[in-house]
Amino acid sequence: MEISGKLFEIYESKQVTEKFKKREFVVEYVTNPEYPQYIKFQLTQNNCDYLDGFSKGDMINVQFDLTGRPWTNQSGETTYFTSLNAWRIQKSDGGGNGRRDQVAETRREETSGSSDSDNDLPF
Repeated sequence: MEISGKLFEIYESKQVTEKFKKREFVVEYVTNPEYPQYIKFQLTQNNCDYLDGFSKGDMINVQFDLTGRPWTNQSGETTYFTSLNAWRIQKSDGGGNGRRDQVAETRREETSGSSDSDNDLPF
């Protein structure tokens, strides 16, 4: 999947567990100027530093995978989580002519895979 918009927010990387690190960012996506949408994506593991070459306000294209998984808490209640795992980020000029100033690309298996040790986490 792919989306284009303005890089609205960049968060610091977070070491969630000893083996899992993520970094989130928000894209302002506008199809109707009266109601812009703010969509949060994540990069994981070694890919977290791919946002270092970008700044808030940059027009970007994001290619991502949509993933979801259940998580059962200690009380036995099951909750479902949805993640937008970015695997390619490109600067664009916003004009749709395909200019690519800077590219950050990750391997899909790193962003969409999870290990068994992560199953106790709610994401």
